[in-house]
Amino acid sequence: MNVGVGSTNPVKISAVEDAFSDLPGVQVEGIAVDSGVPEQPWGRAETIEGAENRARRALDAGHYDLGVGIEGGVEEIDEIPGVSLIMWAAVTDGDRLVRGGGPTLPLPGRVGERLQTGEELGPILDDELDRENVARQEGAAGVLTGDTISRQSALVHAVAGAIGPFVTDEYVR
Repeated sequence: MNVGVGSTNPVKISAVEDAFSDLPGVQVEGIAVDSGVPEQPWGRAETIEGAENRARRALDAGHYDLGVGIEGGVEEIDEIPGVSLIMWAAVTDGDRLVRGGGPTLPLPGRVGERLQTGEELGPILDDELDRENVARQEGAAGVLTGDTISRQSALVHAVAGAIGPFVTDEYVR
């Protein structure tokens, strides 16, 4: 099975490889595609839309059996104070489009405040931590959980939630 990932980010590609790791013969390739949403998606709808766009565009970019899109966003959730990090994945074979969510993590107040002024999460974390490219390493998930989970492991769960109908017969019963 050939799987196209709508991103060249090595963390996202590795997350897809991990999600498919128990299946024999799966080849994963990252492809640069436009998400069609702002660089910093706000809310569940915009974040899912970005994942869906990436999945469709990855599938259309080559000879793939499945296209996978992953998008991280932020959201103000009524039941959770402040701003939270959210992660969504979408998988398509051209006929079906399935979505899966990853963990939701509350963001520190100062990070949420900066997001509300229009800044993006990756650069905010780089600035707050005095580092570079946190998003391509452990990501906000790793930073905010003391590496209990990493960005990659969080994204694996989002992808795994979306691949079920493509790898099991449980959805056709």
